[in-house]
Amino acid sequence: MGVKLIVLYPPAKDQAAFDARYEREHLPMGAENLAGATRLVSSRIIGSPSGAPAFVRITEVSFPSKEVLQATAKSAGGKKTIANAVEISSGGAPVFLVAEENA
Repeated sequence: MGVKLIVLYPPAKDQAAFDARYEREHLPMGAENLAGATRLVSSRIIGSPSGAPAFVRITEVSFPSKEVLQATAKSAGGKKTIANAVEISSGGAPVFLVAEENA
């Protein structure tokens, strides 16, 4: 069964700087280094019915299995990409979740 690594980014101290680094640096790094991934989707949060959203960006990286996700995360490229996600998130640490996909 497929799984997703979901990364939730809180609002940044400087949102324009975060967006620039995320789009120019982090997304290409993920595409290059997450060899086991089957799909990468990035979404920008533009609002929330309950007020200011707790997160401004969501990244979903799909893998064919939990084992492939774990192997990718343990690889040099996976470690580099995860460390970069933490480093660019100037508004606080991103939240990492693993979700099982249901048909």
